[in-house]
Amino acid sequence: MIPGLLAPHAERAYGAMRVIFGLLFAIHGMQKLFGILGAQALPIASQMGIGGVIEFVGGLLIAFGLFSSWAAFLASGQMAVAYLQFHWKFQFSAAFFPVVNKGELAVLYCFAFLYIACRGPGAFSLDAYRSNAKVD
Repeated sequence: MIPGLLAPHAERAYGAMRVIFGLLFAIHGMQKLFGILGAQALPIASQMGIGGVIEFVGGLLIAFGLFSSWAAFLASGQMAVAYLQFHWKFQFSAAFFPVVNKGELAVLYCFAFLYIACRGPGAFSLDAYRSNAKVD
């Protein structure tokens, strides 16, 4: 019953998910790059600074659906590295679990962006607009 009611809205829901995940990711990048919302700006030439650039630019590309498969693939990889390096830290104990090491957000972003990279930008995106503009 529920799938029958919701299935007609799947494309809009996917578009909303892509936009929200992208914008939230971009805000993380803004924190690192510009020191907003209580964070301190980090040097761009550092690993965290490069991560901030990927988060800000990649998040906006994902949100707007422009080169979103590539941006999401890069963002997914960044989140995998973030989880392994900063959360799990290769500790073979209870610290492996995201709920313990506070890496849940990195894992969620990693797999959401992997899905976006595989599925593509969807109908409500600049990529879809660009491909329709070429055909007309």
